[in-house]
Amino acid sequence: MLPSQPLLHTAVFALTVLQALASNTFIAAVYEHAVILPKAAIKPVSPDDALALMNSNMDILEGAIKEAAQQGAHIIVTPEDGIYGWRFTRETIYPYLEDIPDPVVNWIPCIDPTRQWAVHPRGTRRLPLR
Repeated sequence: MLPSQPLLHTAVFALTVLQALASNTFIAAVYEHAVILPKAAIKPVSPDDALALMNSNMDILEGAIKEAAQQGAHIIVTPEDGIYGWRFTRETIYPYLEDIPDPVVNWIPCIDPTRQWAVHPRGTRRLPLR
């Protein structure tokens, strides 16, 4: 069975960091790009639209990161808002965010990725389904 893409990317990143740490020097690359921004909106977009926009920016970043690595970069710095942009209000940012489990919840998503979260309106407490 082949490892999942995120797991593979994490492993490659970890090995690259370890290799950089083991050497006396490293090569860094700084990348900046024209972020694909969401249209100005009063209402939040759908989660699918938000994911499509973020994937478009991730495709650009992934290509740049691969090119930098091929040129010998050990560390690659990308823009802070390079995945989703910065044109948001408090209400319109939500489709671009992900839920992070409460630290008191005993759940490690990498070990149990099939566990589902109960869906509640924003601003209310979220509890995992058991």
